[in-house]
Parts: sequence; C-alpha cells; structure tokens
Amino acid sequence: MFENLSEKLERSFKILKGQGRITEINVAETLKEVRRALLDADVNFKVAKTFCDNVKQKALGQKILISVQPGQMMVKIVHDELTELMGNANVDINIKGNPAIILIAGLQGSGKTTFSGKLASHLKQKRGKKPLLVAGDVYRPAAIEQLKVLGQQIDVPVYTEEGNHEPVKIAKAAVKHAKLMGHDVVIVDTAGRLAIDQQMMDEISAVKKALEPQEILFVVDSMTGQDAVNTAKEFNDRLDFDGVVLTKLDGDTRGGAALSIRAVVNKPIKFISAGEKMDAIELFHPSRMADRILGMGDIVSLVEKAQEQFDVEEARKMQRKIAKNQFNFNDFVQQIQQIKKMGNIKDLAGMIPGMDKAIKNLDIDDDAFKGIEAIIGSMTPAEREEPSIINGSRRKRISMGSGTTVQEINQLLKQFDETKKMMKMFSGGKNMMRMMSNMKGMRK
Repeated sequence: MFENLSEKLERSFKILKGQGRITEINVAETLKEVRRALLDADVNFKVAKTFCDNVKQKALGQKILISVQPGQMMVKIVHDELTELMGNANVDINIKGNPAIILIAGLQGSGKTTFSGKLASHLKQKRGKKPLLVAGDVYRPAAIEQLKVLGQQIDVPVYTEEGNHEPVKIAKAAVKHAKLMGHDVVIVDTAGRLAIDQQMMDEISAVKKALEPQEILFVVDSMTGQDAVNTAKEFNDRLDFDGVVLTKLDGDTRGGAALSIRAVVNKPIKFISAGEKMDAIELFHPSRMADRILGMGDIVSLVEKAQEQFDVEEARKMQRKIAKNQFNFNDFVQQIQQIKKMGNIKDLAGMIPGMDKAIKNLDIDDDAFKGIEAIIGSMTPAEREEPSIINGSRRKRISMGSGTTVQEINQLLKQFDETKKMMKMFSGGKNMMRMMSNMKGMRK
C-alpha cells in the first residue's frame, strides 16, 4: 500500500539531511520532490499544489528546536498535513434507525458486492448488529449468486426476488421483510453504473428517494486513481453520499484516490478494504494512514487487532504456565492460531515501525507457519506436552511425518527453547510479536 509514494517522500526528505536549519531554498527543493511524488501517485494537481503550499507556509514559519533536526521537523509537518488532507479524524457510519438502511453505490467492478458482505460481517461481529443483505443488482448475472455465497460465509441472510428487475420495489420490499424478521441494519447492494449513464443514475436516485437511507457509501476501486476521484464528484452531485470506501488497497495502487478524494468531494473516507476475505475491512483513520505512508508503521491498529483475539482468562492461564516453565507445543500452536486470526502476516509485520522496508522483498503469505504446524502436528500428544522427551529417533519419525528434515526439527526445538526462556523473562502477555520475530527464517 503506497509503497512507491512512501519511497519517493523519504527521498525528498533526505534533501534536508545534514542541514542546520530550514531555509526557503532547501524547503523549495524538498517540496519540489514532494510535489513530484504526489503527482506520480496520481494525486489531483490542485490538491498537490495546495498541499505543498500549506507545508511550505508551516515549515518557514516553524521555530526549530535545537534537539530537532530540520528533516525530522519536515516529516512531522508533512504528516500533519497528510492527516488534515485525508480528513483529520475517523468518521463513523450512521447505523441508527429501525432498521438503519445503508445504500452501497459505485462504478462497475469497484468491489461493491464484496464490500457489502464485509460490512455485514463487520456490523455483526464487532457492533452486535443483525444485518440483512439485499441483492439489488438485477443487471449483472452473477451478482445475486455472489451475494448469496458471501451471505452463507458470514451467516447473514440475503434478500432476493427472483424475476423482479425493479431495484426500487426490491429495496422497499426488503425493508418491510427486515422489520418483520427483526433485522436492525439493511445493506442494499446496487448495480454498478457509469455517471454518464443517465437512466442508471436516475434509477439509483429513485432508490435513494424511496428508502431515505441513513447512510450512502460510495465504493471506489483505489487502483483507478484520479479517475475514481472525478467519478466520485459526479456521483456526489447526484446522490450527496455520506462517505467513501476505498477497495483493493492490496493491489498496485498509487494512492492518489486516498489522498485526493476527501479534498475534492469534501466527504470522509470511512472504510478501507483489501483482499477477498470477509474480515479484510478496516475503519479509516487519517493519522494512521499518514503513519503508513511515511513509513512509521501503524502500532495502534496492530494492538487493536491483537485485542480482538485477546482472551483475558486464557492469557492469565498462559502467564501462570510460563511462570512455572510449563509452556509447551500445545500452547505454542494456540499462540500461532491467535496471530493468524489477526490477519495477513506480512500486513501485520508492516504495521511495526521500520518493518515495512525490512520485509519489502520477502514473500510472506498466509501459510507462513505451515511448516511449523506440520512439525507439531506430527508429534504425539506426549511430545507436544513434554518436548524434552523428543530424542533422535523421535525427531526422525516427526521429520518423516511432516515432510521436513531432522535439521528443521532441531531448529524448531532450539527456537522453542529460546522462546520459552524469553517469555519467562518477560512474564508473558507481551510476547506475540517477539515470537513472530523468533520465527524468522523458519520453513514455510
């Protein structure tokens, strides 16, 4: 996400490295590169110009503390300005209503249907809601079936009307059904449409008028860059939507949509989405995104993901076992499972400050712990409970069962012993990322 932009911004700050103070000349040189980086990222030209003008004004008016280097001060100013550009603060969706109605709009292929499923899962799992998905795309042949499949995955019902090709009637009937069945949120997936298609734009305007939704979300494929921003403006003129969703942020995105859209349409980005998994959805926090763009990581989001999987009672049991030196491979696997539930391993590691560069060219996928789990799965219950009994013949049997070498078994056992010692030293609770670090170089 924003990899090229991050690298170019970092290079622009190096102009100030070694400079004793901020001057109009070195600020101008730095901002020339910053502007170029933004334009290369497909940021709107006017937005990039205003951004650089604001940074220049703040930089030249800044009193530099003796303990702060000019380069560091410039990074802070750019960070603050990026945060301001993207909206300054997180804006939540409005789910008040009986039921609350959320209308999903956007271009063809922007990821509306997948996002509708992700949003339903998010509201169910994290907000305690009882959502109903509505298949309002009557034009794309596979749209209804796709939504049904997603609904089954997340155990959320999908309202459809076979043979009905009138989105307004379908949506109104779905709301009545939701009230009858006790659903407190209705998410209406609509057909993708072009802003120049007058008939289709009239249709979604009619759906809005009929439903009077609490929330209209405009879904944007972030890979379309500046085109997405122009389209958003045209949609906003017709729908006056409440917020923006950026999808496909795991693709080859240059970041222009994220940085421009808030300034152009004056509507907040509310969610970001990456990948096909139903839990691959995040609330958008401008400050945290600025952190990621400037290579500062995103520790707050990482901690939040950890807390979602954190069981207080289990943690206390684990801490007691660690204190008594009773931590075994069953516990080890349990810890790995918790890490895996948090999301993609490479994405998680990238949230740690400085790690994004270290793992840039590493191929870390969701099967990063596959080799370790295969080894542990080939152990007997007694071996998992008491690893010290694993002698030479047992290691040979485990290697044959797991498709690994004896050397890899030895490596895991050695690293397991080191992890146990380290965890005992830190009394548990704060070992998750250290454990991940300890796994570096293990067979995938």
